[in-house]
Amino acid sequence: MKKLFYFSAPWCGPCKSFGPTMDSISQSGIPVQKINVDTDAEATQAFSIRSVPTVVLVEDTNELKRFTGVKSQQEVINFYNG
Repeated sequence: MKKLFYFSAPWCGPCKSFGPTMDSISQSGIPVQKINVDTDAEATQAFSIRSVPTVVLVEDTNELKRFTGVKSQQEVINFYNG
């Protein structure tokens, strides 16, 4: 099963503006797991996260692709489906 890992931080300005978009995507039925880079160092290191926000598309335990930065809701949906 595919899902999105959304890496963010409470001090990150772009994350604050992108968070509601990711919440809306989650409510639309696309599985989103929000990961705070400040409190989940294990996942942050496992995925080699260097900047936030970063979204990683994962199927089972395999990374399929990722993007960094803010995108529109439709761009994220296309990223998930594409």
